[in-house]
Amino acid sequence: MLEWASLRNRPDVREANGPSSTGTSETKTPGKTGISLALGGGCARGWAHIGVLRALDEAGIEVSMIAGTSIGALVGGCYLAGKLDELEEFARGLSRRRIFGLLDLNLRGNGLFGGMKLDARLREHVAGVRFEDLPKPFVCVASEIRTGHEIWLSSGSLITAMRASYALPGVFEPVNCNGRVLVDGALVNPVPVSVCRAYEQPLVVAVNLHYDLFGRAAVIKHGAGELVVEKDAPRPGQFDPQRQSRETRLGITGVMVEAFNIIQDRISRARLAGDPPDMSLQPKLSHIGLTEFHRADEAISIGYQATMAQIGELTRLQTVLA
Repeated sequence: MLEWASLRNRPDVREANGPSSTGTSETKTPGKTGISLALGGGCARGWAHIGVLRALDEAGIEVSMIAGTSIGALVGGCYLAGKLDELEEFARGLSRRRIFGLLDLNLRGNGLFGGMKLDARLREHVAGVRFEDLPKPFVCVASEIRTGHEIWLSSGSLITAMRASYALPGVFEPVNCNGRVLVDGALVNPVPVSVCRAYEQPLVVAVNLHYDLFGRAAVIKHGAGELVVEKDAPRPGQFDPQRQSRETRLGITGVMVEAFNIIQDRISRARLAGDPPDMSLQPKLSHIGLTEFHRADEAISIGYQATMAQIGELTRLQTVLA
């Protein structure tokens, strides 16, 4: 059980009308600036964003703006819409069986899954909510599939924008949004620090879910063995495709997701080097697979603990930049 979970039952901690329900702190701490959050993509690892937001609320740190990519857009949007409790309950209730039940197979479309079942669950809680209804600025980052443009969605339907931001190519159907065909924003901006900078936010905090994926940027010199064509047993140094198949059974979806993970990690490194945040929160999540959405309890806890460990430094930055 997380620390904040037990705290919520104390009489001195706000319940339904507090930060965990509204998504924002009620008042700004005197002499401190609010923080702008850049919530990165990372598929199932993105549940850690819930723990991050819980820790910030518990510490009384005001969130002045959120820019989200992919699952970062989903969590950030639900937070500002006051629906973080519902999203957390949904995430913690997922099992492998329930996940498959939410995926509507669509072999004739532009993705393996249509995403309409997930869309229906979202509509149960945020139907009709628009960006204009949110208490703080919010931006969802998506990619236009035809042009490669980076699209910032900051007005109109919240559900449409969030769906477009997490529409993983090849897995979920692209979203047609006012004449633009949009897919996952992590293709172009995995950790949207640049969005917060464009909104002239004084203190930008990035939540990077790929921090501990060591080796993704390595360059390795390797030799290619001869391909075994005959049915004979391979000689030493030859490549055995049957053995390789047994050792790397990722499946179609697994291959697509892992390839996307590599792309996302490379782009994140480049963009964060060119436009670094004022502070990075880097929960260690490499042991959680990108499709292991049923491990929400673990991911949320890691996000919470990683944030609480940095509260002191974050508070210092708030005072310095006030």
